[in-house]
Order: sequence, then C-alpha cells, then structure tokens
Amino acid sequence: MPRMPASLEIDVTGGGAAEGARRATGDAASPVEPRPRDPDPEVPAKAQRRRFTAEYRLRIVKQADGCKQPGELGALLRREGLYSSLLTNWRREREQGALAGMRARRRGPTPRPSDPRVKQLEAENARLHRKLQRADTIITLQKKIAEILGIPLRALDNDEAD
Repeated sequence: MPRMPASLEIDVTGGGAAEGARRATGDAASPVEPRPRDPDPEVPAKAQRRRFTAEYRLRIVKQADGCKQPGELGALLRREGLYSSLLTNWRREREQGALAGMRARRRGPTPRPSDPRVKQLEAENARLHRKLQRADTIITLQKKIAEILGIPLRALDNDEAD
C-alpha cells in the first residue's frame, strides 16, 4: 500500500487535541474555547413607562411637520423610538391647544377641592371628642372613688344610661 506524503498525514493518536475529536460524552473537545456560561439567573427590573415632556412633544411634532421626503418621517420615528400613533395623538393635542400647557399628569381621579367650612367642622369635632374623653375619664374616676369610700350613687334615668 502506498504511503501518503508526510505533509498530508494526520496524527490520530493525539487524543482529544486532534482536530474533530469527540469525547465519550459526545461533546466536541475544544481546549481553546471556554465552556459557554449559563445565562444570568437575575431577573431584570420591571420596565417603566416612558414620559415625554411637553417641550419634547412639541419639538418632535414640529420636526415631523417638516418632513417632506418619502421615508423621512419613518426615519425620525425610528431614530426617536416612537410609534406613529403617539405622533397622531400629539398632533391632535396640539390642535386642541392642550399640548402647549401640558405637564406631567398624575393618574387616577382628580382631587376635589375641600370646603374651608368642612375643615373647621372637622377640627371642632376632634376638639369635642377630646373633651368627651376627658369627661368620661373624670366620671369613671368619680365612680371608683365613690365605690372605695362607700358613697351610694343615684340610679340614672333611662335616657342617660350608657
């Protein structure tokens, strides 16, 4: 059998270091490449909703109005990371005049203005509750002193019973 030239001979006795060699588990052996790492188990923080200032909205709407060439508006939206529906809503708000005076709004129901008389009545109610507690404490103390001294107390009428 004719021998191959030495330049074409492959050494198969090199074990795992030979090119294309496999381990017994079937994994390809690659001493140069590190083993791939497991993915990071840490859960990323919850994404927050983006908030756009009124100045930013007006600037984007003006830039969008200046787009005359085909594809120019799409490039603007991609560059800013916006949806066309946002631009539509912002244009509508600008036409209604709401965008000029807009600032960040809090979500939820709007707080109702309270009547100053209500605050006055609440303060008076709190004062009367403190006064009633003080009176109840004094009455309880008087009952205990009367009991200790053996002084009989008159029975209360039905409408004054606790």
